[in-house]
Amino acid sequence: MTFQGGGPLDTSTVSGGGGGGMGRIAIGGGAGLIITLVALFLGIDPGSLTGGAGDGSGQVLTQGDAAIDAHIESCTIEKANTDDICRIVATVNSVNDVWSDLMPGYAPPQTKIFSGSVATGCGPASSATGPFYCPADQTAYFDPSFFAVLKQMGGSDGPLAQEYVVAHEYGHHVENLTGVLAKGNRMGSQGPRSGSVRIELQADCLAGVWAYRADKGPDAMLEPLTQAQIDSVIQTAKAIGDDTIQGAGSNPESWTHGSATQRSRWFGIGYGSGDPRRCDTFATNDL
Repeated sequence: MTFQGGGPLDTSTVSGGGGGGMGRIAIGGGAGLIITLVALFLGIDPGSLTGGAGDGSGQVLTQGDAAIDAHIESCTIEKANTDDICRIVATVNSVNDVWSDLMPGYAPPQTKIFSGSVATGCGPASSATGPFYCPADQTAYFDPSFFAVLKQMGGSDGPLAQEYVVAHEYGHHVENLTGVLAKGNRMGSQGPRSGSVRIELQADCLAGVWAYRADKGPDAMLEPLTQAQIDSVIQTAKAIGDDTIQGAGSNPESWTHGSATQRSRWFGIGYGSGDPRRCDTFATNDL
C-alpha cells in the first residue's frame, strides 16, 4: 500500500499512446534512453535501433491506445495500489498537487501511457527507450513494462520505486518550465559534469522533494513513507546509474545521467530537505 483514501483519480492529463512530429531531444531516466540520445544526436531514427515498428511514414505505430484509455478511465485510488497503469495515474495526481503548491503558475504536462511503441514530439520511441519526457510536446511517456525491466536491472519493483520513476520525469517538466533543460542542453551531453548529467541529477533531487511532501498535510495522497520504501528508491536510483549500466570499465566521459552514487545522493538531498532550492546542480561541481 502506498496511496491512502479512495475514489476516482483525475485523468484529464493522462491518455494512451500519442503522436507528434520530430523534435530535438527526449530526456529520461531509463537505460534504453542512452541509445535514443545517441540516435537523436546522430540524426538516426531511434526506432531502427530499439526495434520500433514503422509504417513507412516516419512515425512509429502505437499499440492498444483505446484499451489503455479505457484502463486509465477505470483507475481509482484503491486500484493504484495494485495496478501499474493506475499507479502511474495516481502518481501524476500526487506530483501535480505538490508542484502546484511549490511553483506559482505551474502548468502540468501531458502524460502518455503506451505499449510497444509511440510517436512523440521528439521522434519515435519504443519500450526499449524507457520512460522519458519530451520538451517539444511537454509530455511524459511511460510504458509500464519498463518496471519489470527495471527489476531485472537490479532496481526495485516496489510501489514507491515506480512512483520515483514518474516523479523523475515530472522533474524534467519542472526543469523545462524553469529553463534548466535549455541551459543544460547548451553545456553538452556527455561527461561527469556535463549539462545532461546535471539535468538528470536535478530531476532525481526534485523527485526526492516530491517524496518528502507527498505524505504530508491533510490532503496527502501517500501514506506515511517507511525507510524500507525509501531504500527501494535508493536501490533503483543506483541501478540506473551510468556506471552500473556500463559495468566494469565504465568511462565517466561518456556519462549522461550520473553515477549510482550521484543519483542516490541527489534523491536524498531532495528527500532530506523537501526544498527544490537545494536541487541546483548547476551551482556546484560537487556532483
